[in-house]
Amino acid sequence: MSQDQPVGTPTYKGPQPGEPNSPWVTGGLAFAAVLMLCIGVLGVLQGIAAIIDDDVYGRVGNYVYRINLTGWGWIHLIIGACLAITAGGLFKAATWARVLGICLASLSLIAEFMFLPYSPIWSVVMIAIDVFIIWALAVYRSDAPSRA
Repeated sequence: MSQDQPVGTPTYKGPQPGEPNSPWVTGGLAFAAVLMLCIGVLGVLQGIAAIIDDDVYGRVGNYVYRINLTGWGWIHLIIGACLAITAGGLFKAATWARVLGICLASLSLIAEFMFLPYSPIWSVVMIAIDVFIIWALAVYRSDAPSRA
């Protein structure tokens, strides 16, 4: 208690952003789970589109990470399905889902970086979402009491 406050005056001890399991962190974890589910489903749809019809995405000339669009389709399909399944584990607050979610969001980030020439705006948006997911899953501590 500070010396300027009269005795008996309660001091505000509300949660601050960045505290373990503050409402910011627990809300971020729930939002990350929803985002993982959404980008997982969108990744599956993106993969199906690339597998079924190679004309969905523009052709790229000389590019270091050039892979056949069908190959990119399978990559996005597999990562997307794994992200969606892992999001289900996050909704149940499973620790394995947080660890796997960080790994899968990192793989998704790398894949989207390599996919930039095919779909630049979409890839940048997905990279930003992956960065948020990694942050939200990394700051949550399952051993800390929730303050929500």
